[in-house]
Amino acid sequence: MTKTKSLYHGHRFPAAVISCAVRWYFRFQLSLRDIQELLFERGVVVSYETIRRWCDKFGAGFAHRVKASRRKPGATWHLDEVFVTLRGEPWLLWRAVDQHGVELDILLQKRRDKSAAKRFFKRVLASCAEAPRKIVTDQLRSYPAAKAEIAELANVKHVFVKASARVNNRAENSHQPTRERERRMRGFRVPERTQAFLSSFGPIRQHFALNRHLLRASLYRNQLAARFVAWRHFTELTQGSSAF
Repeated sequence: MTKTKSLYHGHRFPAAVISCAVRWYFRFQLSLRDIQELLFERGVVVSYETIRRWCDKFGAGFAHRVKASRRKPGATWHLDEVFVTLRGEPWLLWRAVDQHGVELDILLQKRRDKSAAKRFFKRVLASCAEAPRKIVTDQLRSYPAAKAEIAELANVKHVFVKASARVNNRAENSHQPTRERERRMRGFRVPERTQAFLSSFGPIRQHFALNRHLLRASLYRNQLAARFVAWRHFTELTQGSSAF
């Protein structure tokens, strides 16, 4: 019987260290050097470039497992796009969330025409098992033009809202963590790396970001503990291993 190789095969650092470093980077507003310092305080001497390689290698896989374990997305999709600047050039970050605020997918594109909207619709559909019953967007005309050309969405109810009216807060508020991270990183630079980072950042951050203000302290601790148990499963940590 062939023995399956460990996810961390070939790495000299323990799985708990790698898993913890990746979680810190995508969960908190920490730089690679911040994490390097936190690990050094705990007796782990590692360079920030090594931490970067860990995040590049494991981040997408961990985020995919987090998304696969979530409950079925809600029946209402909220879509919105926001400008981000990459080395002085404006790009559009498209984001879709359900009515519970769970991020469905993101896509970084240069334009916001019909082709760009159609590409984003197809990407979100590919990541969800079912089409929604309702879509909520701003009044960008690219949305209805693209939606009409996609068979799965042609008959889906489409609600338009005015961005200035703040009635699409579910989608607009979902941009806030990205804005905070953008400031912490002093701006994004390369489109491919930005897409890869944000695709992992959203699911991993949301896995731990519970609505603390809506939960009693005991319930919050119980739910957070369950999230940590799930994280150890996603990252293939053994029963006896533990983070710091």
